[in-house]
Amino acid sequence: MNFCQVLTLLTLGTGSLAALDGSRYLWYKQPAIEWERGALPIGNGRMGATIYGSLNEVLTINEDTIWSGPFQDRTPVNGLEALHQARELFLNGNITGGGDLVIDQMNPPAEAKSQRQFSYFGNLNIAFGHSGEVDNYVRWLDTRAGNSGVSYTYGGVNYTREYIASFPADILAARFQSNQQGGLSLNASISREANTLENVASVEDGIATLTYRGSSGQPADQGPILFSGQVRFLAVGASVTASKSTVIIKGATTIDIFIDTETSYRYPDSKDLDAEIDNKLAVAVDKGFEVVRDEALGDSTALLERASINIGESPNGLADLPTDERVRNARTNRDDIELTTLAWNLGRHMLVSSSRNTKAEIDFPANLQGVWNNKTGAPWGGKYTININTEMNYWPAMVTNLLETQEPLFDLMKLAHPRGEQMARDLYGCEGTMYHHNLDLWADTAPTDKYRSASMWPMGAAWLVQHMIEHYRYTGDRAFLENTAYPYLVDVAKFFECYTFEWEGWSITGPSLSPENIYFVPADMSSAGVGEPMDVNIAMDDQIMRDVFRALLEAADELGVSDTDADVMKAKEFITKIRPTQIGSLGQILEWRSEYTEVVKGHRHFSHLYALHPGSEFSPLNNETLAHAAGVSVDRRRDNAGGSTGWSRTWMINLYARLHRGDDAWEMAQVWFEKFVTEGLWNTDSGNTFQIDGNMGFTSGITELFLQSHAGVLHILPALPGKVIPTGQAKGLTARGNFVADIEWESGNFKSANVTSNIGADLKLRVANGLQVLIDGKAYEGTIHTQKGVQYRITTAE
Repeated sequence: MNFCQVLTLLTLGTGSLAALDGSRYLWYKQPAIEWERGALPIGNGRMGATIYGSLNEVLTINEDTIWSGPFQDRTPVNGLEALHQARELFLNGNITGGGDLVIDQMNPPAEAKSQRQFSYFGNLNIAFGHSGEVDNYVRWLDTRAGNSGVSYTYGGVNYTREYIASFPADILAARFQSNQQGGLSLNASISREANTLENVASVEDGIATLTYRGSSGQPADQGPILFSGQVRFLAVGASVTASKSTVIIKGATTIDIFIDTETSYRYPDSKDLDAEIDNKLAVAVDKGFEVVRDEALGDSTALLERASINIGESPNGLADLPTDERVRNARTNRDDIELTTLAWNLGRHMLVSSSRNTKAEIDFPANLQGVWNNKTGAPWGGKYTININTEMNYWPAMVTNLLETQEPLFDLMKLAHPRGEQMARDLYGCEGTMYHHNLDLWADTAPTDKYRSASMWPMGAAWLVQHMIEHYRYTGDRAFLENTAYPYLVDVAKFFECYTFEWEGWSITGPSLSPENIYFVPADMSSAGVGEPMDVNIAMDDQIMRDVFRALLEAADELGVSDTDADVMKAKEFITKIRPTQIGSLGQILEWRSEYTEVVKGHRHFSHLYALHPGSEFSPLNNETLAHAAGVSVDRRRDNAGGSTGWSRTWMINLYARLHRGDDAWEMAQVWFEKFVTEGLWNTDSGNTFQIDGNMGFTSGITELFLQSHAGVLHILPALPGKVIPTGQAKGLTARGNFVADIEWESGNFKSANVTSNIGADLKLRVANGLQVLIDGKAYEGTIHTQKGVQYRITTAE
């Protein structure tokens, strides 16, 4: 929907304010006051901006390679020697002593304990000379197209602003307009908290330009990240001047703005960097705003319109309220069904906006804040935290038909691979590749932050490589499997074949931990009663290792690799040595090698339930015993105040959906609205501090109510909460085997579905709780050998 259509909806041609579609638009009757409580995000993958919509506008601008400094070699000096000593301490019951040794000797020194942090470009500040009260104010974000806007009346004149982030042009752009000829004036400048190198304004050939250059802050001989950006203003017929670092425009009717910023990360030569900015902006200026906008919206809409959900209309006009009022209402009222649809759409918009694959050698995935941040150092460093958060960012990519947004994650893994090989050799004495629980811009794989309950976790590469095999399972892309996924699986497997050691007949990991949980040291071990995180033979490690080796064997079979191949033979032998999942006295999945008592029974991480989601080993369709035990574990966390962060609560939505407990999953979704979202529907850690992962986890979890395919079958409506959303549709959802499903239900029950086979894979089907169905009018009796491009109609047998 273009800007003019939005304005028509808003004004209804009469000047009176009307509501926008409450399932599609975030909209407000006043500007944002705080960044994370209402600033609206747009992005093209590489660049992002957040829009306040103030009378004196602020655009916070980001670029994905503006971080806090150059690469640091943080390899622990004495780590390999300490590894074997630590293992002996853990096996002999000296849990605390083992943990102390790991922290002291297997982590980087104090001066380099942390990786680099995601930063920001700066703020574009625009003063219009407007103050006090305005009429008909509205600002909005279209989650199905990706653009944002502001409109209000001041002094009898209507002013509008539209903002876009263009993937095709690789820039940000805006158009400001007045409905009175010559009625628009502004002063514009760029500001930043620190490390400014140059900040000037200029005018040439009637085009005004703000030029800003900054640095990550290190001395020049230490290789800081240097960045430069320009903002160009076109205002035909207006007075355009520059004074020091300010552009001044008077008497305009329309002002078009084009923005780009680049860094020395991609362009080490400053001439190349400046040329890139100049070329992108010159092309955009030549095309004009309308063409750039139409190309941008055409691109984003093509992705965002692939999938949709319709789960009903909110009663009593709730969906017609501004978004901030709806969020406040949702704290105590669960009737606003369309708010769920809006949040689902927002998650997909944010994923498309913060993770796109270009022709560049390296594109970066969404970090802890996507591609948005308003500080020189983002919370938690804005890093790629890979003990859940980064993976969660990409859960909706797979199920909501946005698979190409996942490809920048593979670029980061490509960058990390040699770093991980070096870390495997130097810290563990092993071949293969591995990472610990964080990566940064440089794909630094060393332990991070000297964080006792997180740093010593060698499973990062093993979890991320699951996204590669899943990419193949969804797409059927054999070339990707052969050239990218399989070699990576082999290298991850090599690390574990070396790194693990024998204990009670099993090949186990350690020292390791269950992120980021701690337990009371048992009475028969040293330091009894003390809370400790580390040990050997962690349940999550076993689950992830099993997935690595199963995936390797699956890939080898798909590629026709011989059973006598050395990697295949080793994998077949190793997988039999991974300790089976243990069930405790309460019927729960054990999290550690023994039944230790958790210090926090409702801990935010569900690491020991990895095999339920995102894994599949604990699926009710694969193993009822383990599924039941997993359900006991989720319930224990929930009943002890678990899900205490936004991302944790949305993980619970996915976990309950995988257990086919739709009512419980829906309950978790409603609690998320009650406790964790801001007025802008941004997920927070615990009511404050934006983390994008919860937005992505929410979109994924809601989708899992309608379609799952992890257990070897395309499962339609596996966890429908039919009492609260009795009638609805889900369209364009994707399943493994490269199937696309459109699903419809009515009165809480399955009605019909269309499943399109994109590559001609075999189709195994399950509907609801084993409902008997017809396929193209014939009884479904087993696997269907589908034809590429053919759509199959599924209806009830009654």
